[in-house]
Amino acid sequence: MNCLAITIISLRFYIFAFTLFSFMLTISELYIYPIKSLPGISLLEAQVTKTGFEHDRRWMLVDQNNLFISQREAPQLTQLLVSMVEDGLKVSHKTENDFVHIPFHKPNSQDSEAHRVRVTIWDDTCDAVLVSEEADQWFCEKLGIKCRLVYMPDDTRRTVDQEYAPGDGITSFADGYPFLLIGQASLDELNSHLYESLPMDRFRPNIVFAGGKPFEEDLMGDFMIGDTNFLGVKLCARCIMTTINQQDASRGKEPLKTLASYRKKNNKILFGQNLVQKGEGFIKVGEELRIMRYHDDERFIVNVPVE
Repeated sequence: MNCLAITIISLRFYIFAFTLFSFMLTISELYIYPIKSLPGISLLEAQVTKTGFEHDRRWMLVDQNNLFISQREAPQLTQLLVSMVEDGLKVSHKTENDFVHIPFHKPNSQDSEAHRVRVTIWDDTCDAVLVSEEADQWFCEKLGIKCRLVYMPDDTRRTVDQEYAPGDGITSFADGYPFLLIGQASLDELNSHLYESLPMDRFRPNIVFAGGKPFEEDLMGDFMIGDTNFLGVKLCARCIMTTINQQDASRGKEPLKTLASYRKKNNKILFGQNLVQKGEGFIKVGEELRIMRYHDDERFIVNVPVE
């Protein structure tokens, strides 16, 4: 029997085992990250929109060249706190008492054109709107870097990667896709290999589910949460942001060092799955995640054991 045939048999057994031994999966945590690369907000209920959860990564800090700023080069972003108030966002610093208010209301068309800029996120360039000089000054002072805060208006269309998610899907200022899904069992399994356990905030998911096997999310091709349909389109390649302690901004080697030993494929360390959605609606913590179809494509299989 040749290697290809053995691999196909192994893949089929892998999928069969997941299907047979999976128990009920329930949504345990929901998160949004209104300002890209700043700490997230835990929710009990989230609205699914065309670009992802409502308010998720609709704001972003950019440098003088309008290139996005993240914790990769500015780990001090972890020291800011974001909360939602009735009419907008409240951003504060962990060690200081003052804050800046970011309104939810969208700039009118005249203001939008006057303050519209082109911003870059990885390989994408899209339209954004400058928020305010007050916000820019506050972030510059707190972070110690020159930056501006921008907002993604509703008429901006940033498409997802058509190679992995063909269709008309769009996203916000997220790295590439509207949602990231991780199973609690996957984090628990990773932590079983670590000297010091890591919290889920290292991985910045939007949706966390309880139940099932470690890394079961890898194989989820089509599933429902409530009345909303999600499609798994690409395993998430992890970067040095996962090594940044979200409490004190210190850097370490984990979890990448350990994940690289058993979650590496094509030179990428994989943890979690990127999603797109079909339709809009609301999902809640406690709802069941119902799998409609598993992936059978080899690119979704990490370290399949071959006898």
